[in-house]
Amino acid sequence: MERKVVNHPFPPFVPEGAKILILGSIPSVVSRKEGFYYMHPTNRFWKVLACLYVEEVPETIEEKKAFLTRHQIALWDVIASCQIHGSSDASITDVQVNDIQSLLDTTPIKRIFVTGKRAYDLYQRYLYPQLRQEAILLPSPSSANATCSFSRLVQAYSVIREENLI
Repeated sequence: MERKVVNHPFPPFVPEGAKILILGSIPSVVSRKEGFYYMHPTNRFWKVLACLYVEEVPETIEEKKAFLTRHQIALWDVIASCQIHGSSDASITDVQVNDIQSLLDTTPIKRIFVTGKRAYDLYQRYLYPQLRQEAILLPSPSSANATCSFSRLVQAYSVIREENLI
């Protein structure tokens, strides 16, 4: 498996008044190509959030941004750059992290959630010692996490809605 260096290709999405920050590891190959978060058609992220908020699943990037804005949710990733094979979090090495502190210093974000064990482990290793802000681990919405059913994802992600103080 050949790994290549990947630099995070787009900025965080942070709507005005965002209170929730959801962090992934680094965008997938499809998301890097499309230019926005959770864009692989089999990723369940948008379906889960739509179910939580009883809305239609946003399809376009504009619809996704509007959805996040309505619910005061920001998206970014733990990793600024790394070596990775395709979209496999298990293959990630040589991690450089994003400057989450600057984001927290300039927004009203109150809670951080991290999607997937690898992203959570990287958050704990590289970011928690600096930030001292707990993050809540959410199961990966990737179809690669086939052991986690859709209903289990919705149940786990419901903490986002409970935490969101809008």
